[in-house]
Amino acid sequence: MFPNDVETAARALLDRARGRGWMIATAESCTGGLVAGALTEIAGSSDVVDRGFVTYSNAAKIELLGVDAALTERHGAVSQEVARAMAESAVRRSNAALSVAITGIAGPGGGSVEKPVGLVWFATAVRDGETQSVRCAFGDIGRSAVRTAAVRQALELLSSRLT
Repeated sequence: MFPNDVETAARALLDRARGRGWMIATAESCTGGLVAGALTEIAGSSDVVDRGFVTYSNAAKIELLGVDAALTERHGAVSQEVARAMAESAVRRSNAALSVAITGIAGPGGGSVEKPVGLVWFATAVRDGETQSVRCAFGDIGRSAVRTAAVRQALELLSSRLT
């Protein structure tokens, strides 16, 4: 279902999280649950993957994750501030020690000069730890390619928090 490199990265991430006794949660917008899907594609992942929040709409971000509506009004859904709030809320509203949040513009439309198609914000949060965020500009490479690149980046960011 997923490219071999994504499956390999997911498997390695699960092994590392399992070794630390950590569970993972995802909070996904533009990827629509693909990161959780990549992780749960691996048999036995239920001891590591706690839950995934698919919060595609602003209302879902507010209702399911408790993201402050003022953040989306002030900064837009595709922003560092919203990604950080999503990641932090995913940890708070789960049994996970680690989360990743993804919010972006996969295209083909919906971009602007300030926020072009292919812009994706990521954040990772660790329970009782710091939240980190990353901005990626994948470019207007096609909806599927942006989403796949975002899954790869999310798995890499989660893995980097387990070192």
